Parts: sequence; C-alpha cells; structure tokens
Amino acid sequence: MQFGLMTRGQFPSGDDMSVRFRELVEQARLADTLGFSSLTKGSHYSAHPYQDFQQFPFLARMSAEAPNLRLNFGIVLVPLHKPLDVAEQLATIDVMSGGRVIFGAGLGYRDVEFEAFGTEQGARVKRFEENLTAIRRLWTEETVDMAGSHFTLRGASCPTKPVQKPHPPIWIGANADSAIRRAARLGDCWYVNPHNRIDTIQRQTDVYRAALDKLGKPFPLEFPCRREVFVAATHEEAMRLARPHLEGKYEIYRSWGQDREMPQGDDLGGSFEDLARDRFLIGTADAVAEGMVRLSRLTGINHLIMSIQWAGMPQSLVIETMHRLAEEVFPKVRHAA
Repeated sequence: MQFGLMTRGQFPSGDDMSVRFRELVEQARLADTLGFSSLTKGSHYSAHPYQDFQQFPFLARMSAEAPNLRLNFGIVLVPLHKPLDVAEQLATIDVMSGGRVIFGAGLGYRDVEFEAFGTEQGARVKRFEENLTAIRRLWTEETVDMAGSHFTLRGASCPTKPVQKPHPPIWIGANADSAIRRAARLGDCWYVNPHNRIDTIQRQTDVYRAALDKLGKPFPLEFPCRREVFVAATHEEAMRLARPHLEGKYEIYRSWGQDREMPQGDDLGGSFEDLARDRFLIGTADAVAEGMVRLSRLTGINHLIMSIQWAGMPQSLVIETMHRLAEEVFPKVRHAA
C-alpha cells in the first residue's frame, strides 16, 4: 500500500495566501520526511468562494521542496486545454523532477470553467479523448499530424520528452459506469474518486475489470483512490474537529454540481453522518487503519491518496494528523497487508 497526501490548496476568502503557501510547503516537506509516496494537487478555476493555488506552478515548485514524492496532477481538466500545451508542460516537469509526474486526467463538470475556456460540457468527452490521444502521441512520436475538433497538429512536436517511458502514468478519474469503461480503454488505471461509498466502488471495480477483460488488458498493478481522512484520539474528537471544515467543503461541492455527477444509486445528500458513512475515514488510528485495510481488501485499491485538510482547518491539526497517520496508522495497515 502506498500513501499519498492530497492538497486542494483551497482557502477561505480573506486568508493570507502567502501564509497558506508557506504552510503547504511545510506539509510537503513533512510528507517527504514521514515516508509518504506522493503529493496530489487538484484543479479548479474560478473556485469562488475559495481562494486557490493553481496546479501546474504549485507542483513544479513542490518537486524541489519534496524530492522523494511523486507528483500527481490529479486531476487536469483535460477538455479545457490544448494538448500541445499540456504535453510540453508535463514533460518539462517530469524532466525537472527526475521522472516523478503522474498525469491525472478528468472531464470536469462546472459550466463556469467550460464557458471561461470557450467550450461547453456537451463537447467535453470528444475533447477529452482527442486531447489524450494527442498528448500520448506527442510524448512518444517525433512529430505528430492530427486534426482535432479544437486543434490542428501539423508536424507538431513535444521536443523535450518525459523521463518516464513510454510516458508518465495516465490515471483517469471517472464517476459514471460509461466513464469507467472509457478509463479502461484510454488510461493506465482508473483513479477512484473520494465521494463514492465502498459498495459503489466494489460494483464499479467489477465494471472496470469486465471492460479490461474485453479489451484484453490486465488489471493495473497500481490502483489509486482518494479518500477524506482525519485521525484523532477518539472518534468523537475526530468528528468534532473535522466536521465543520469537511461539511463546508461538501456544501460547496453541491453548489458546484458535484452531486449531479455521482454514480447511479449513490448521492451526496442527507446528514453529515450519512455522508461520512462508508465514504470517509475519520476516527482513531485503529479505526482508520481498519477502514483502510477493509477498503483495500474489498476493492484492491493499493495507492490511497488522503485529503486531510479542508478550508478553515488550522495548520496545527494538519501536522498532527500527518504524524498520527505516519506513526500510528501506516504501520498497522502495512502489517495487515
């Protein structure tokens, strides 16, 4: 089991972002020291009511601050971009970091983002597939000729190739069953979202396996998943400390339309207790370790990427949780595995 740290980099309006940035640097350095495997940064534009750090410059900087962590661009909102730009930027960071980039790719779901980039949600699947095809070709071919719906590559090249061969791993985020089948076809693995209940992940893992079998592809050696995680001395204390920040985050998710993207039979409604049940890993070190082992045994997930900070949570709680995870939780999970 690998353990990764996820930072959304989202903070309340009015926060001093220079201070918040120094705190995120401290987290990255500590994750590197404590033996975490990866650092993940998500991506949103126009993240009101939050302030946000953008993914590409953030992870490029963190590559120097945390030299042992893999850098998960998880996820890039692929339909918003042009493939040559994404290919060259990620290849550059892969070289700068010595081959530590993970390319997390997703569709996106917010109208404000699509409209700001001059496109619409109705075009997102086509643009996603075209961009992925072009990026992979740019990374592996000397020159590329390809006409897409929103770009033309005519003798185009990504002259600085990634260190990783044939290219950095491509993790595809997917919620719906059809998107999971697409992930099987186009990606190196399905990147499981943080919102699904475990029973939903189990069912959709069967969908994923069936799609891989139909394509004649093996199940990936690395199977990543994001979860919301928080550890404290007691379950009650963990819920008391995490709830106001995590509950606020999911209220924002609903306002953005994330609930409409959930798989059939799973939703983000109900009370916080209902939302957290079988989704979040919140509690004592023993309980969180047991939850991680259960998740892995039921689904096969072996790279757990943990969000442990939400807007408004003080740095002291984040640092304390990181130590509890590395010193109390990870050893228990690895022993059980």
